[in-house]
Amino acid sequence: MTNTPTNSFEWVLFIAKKYSDLFLRGTWLTMLVSVSGTLLGFILGYAVGIVQDTAVNKEDNPVKRGILLFFKGICTLYVELFRGTPMIVQAMIVFYGLRQAGFEIDPISAGILVTLLNTGAYMAETVRAGIKSIDAGQREGALALGMSPISAMFHIILPQAFKNIVPEMANMFLTNLKMTSVLNVIGVQELFLQAKTAGGTYYKYLESYLVIALIYLVLCFVFSRVFALIEKKTAVRKDYVLAVEYMENTQ
Repeated sequence: MTNTPTNSFEWVLFIAKKYSDLFLRGTWLTMLVSVSGTLLGFILGYAVGIVQDTAVNKEDNPVKRGILLFFKGICTLYVELFRGTPMIVQAMIVFYGLRQAGFEIDPISAGILVTLLNTGAYMAETVRAGIKSIDAGQREGALALGMSPISAMFHIILPQAFKNIVPEMANMFLTNLKMTSVLNVIGVQELFLQAKTAGGTYYKYLESYLVIALIYLVLCFVFSRVFALIEKKTAVRKDYVLAVEYMENTQ
């Protein structure tokens, strides 16, 4: 090898340039798994959170109460299971478990599935807390105006709860972006696995991992700024004046 690097900084530059294709491919797969899994997980989390927030009334007929209790039990079991086990273990069980059961699933699909299931479990509790943060009078007022419980949830409660949930959604996505590194155990060729491959050629693992550390840092920095902008746009306005205050100030 000509022009052999003589220090760690030169090795970092050398590896970044020589294996740029590997790092770009790893970045693409990391983004694919984290974005797809997180978005699908948000949808699942909202659905589970709404089910968990649904009240079971004694006045309801036994069939309705039985169905609600069944689904609430399933949702509770799901949340506890995925919140109480490490993602790396979940990846191994989902990937090899499905294959052993006869389902031919590729590592990328398994990675997305694990990410969405893990995200859904954590977001379910966040959504439920976000719904609880909305004053009960909002729901009661909507029902008094003749709206159905479902309409009240989707048109009154959730839009307000969403604003409270945005920061946690941002944290969840950034966590998933970094946690995709554990998916190398099932063969997902994301950034960590690509760095391991590149570092093994010259036995320069530290320098190779420094390259992906910089990539992760840039990705997290960019997306944190994007979510900060979204949070700012969806924040409740503070510059309005209540009608009562206006009347008092004009008298």
